[in-house]
Amino acid sequence: MKTLNSIFSKTLVAVLAIGMFAFTGCSTDSTPEVGTLEVKLHDAPADFDEVNVFIERVEVNNTTNEEQGWQVISEPNQQFNLLELTNGVFEVIGEAELETGLYPQIRLILSRDNNSVVADGVANDLFIPSGAQTGVKLNVNAEIEEGIVYTLLLDFDALRSVHTTGQSPNMDYILKPVIRASNEALTGNVGGVVSPVEARAAVFAIAGEDTLSSTYANEDSGEFLLVGLEEGAYDVSVEPREEGFGSEYLENIEVTLGETTDLETIELTVENNE
Repeated sequence: MKTLNSIFSKTLVAVLAIGMFAFTGCSTDSTPEVGTLEVKLHDAPADFDEVNVFIERVEVNNTTNEEQGWQVISEPNQQFNLLELTNGVFEVIGEAELETGLYPQIRLILSRDNNSVVADGVANDLFIPSGAQTGVKLNVNAEIEEGIVYTLLLDFDALRSVHTTGQSPNMDYILKPVIRASNEALTGNVGGVVSPVEARAAVFAIAGEDTLSSTYANEDSGEFLLVGLEEGAYDVSVEPREEGFGSEYLENIEVTLGETTDLETIELTVENNE
């Protein structure tokens, strides 16, 4: 009897071992595939001293439901002067690993407070109607792939976004955000130098009747960089902001993905006002 029990026990152990091996061998790795989303903020220039916007959170959505599916990728809780983010200067406001897939939307949750416009040295309140509740939503259709960094450029156009209210002194300006989103990997840039620097030139990239990127040339060096342009041909307009200088208009400037087209030095004529 002991011999039979011993044989039965050994057989049972062997069966269990084989079963555990089979279970382990057939199991799949449940770890989801992930990629990285990086969000960069930059701005088109505006004729203010400062445009300060306080960003509380950055969120993305991997569903088509605008009320559900939002997940936080960063919480900057920080004020940004948009006018410091021009001429090729960026601020990374979010970076996170996400499960692979399509993310149709991104939104910025803005504070109702701590936003301001400084004009002619005077600070004014900047009112944001719904930024703290529903956020500023953008359709981006960001495709996150395994092991790949997807860099999203947000061009926050302060010039088109800030409006005067003409109402109470505590609500002089209102923000109606105009933001253009693009995949950095699918864009290129246009750069160069404007001379003389005293012209304090504004530079525009134009396609048809639309201005797609703009900046002010650096007031010390005259250098400029127009960023986030899709591949194709653009006209580049250079307009002085000071009197006594002529403008320049360059046609059919080609932009190539991942590259900067160098226009070298653009000379503005000095007008004789005598």
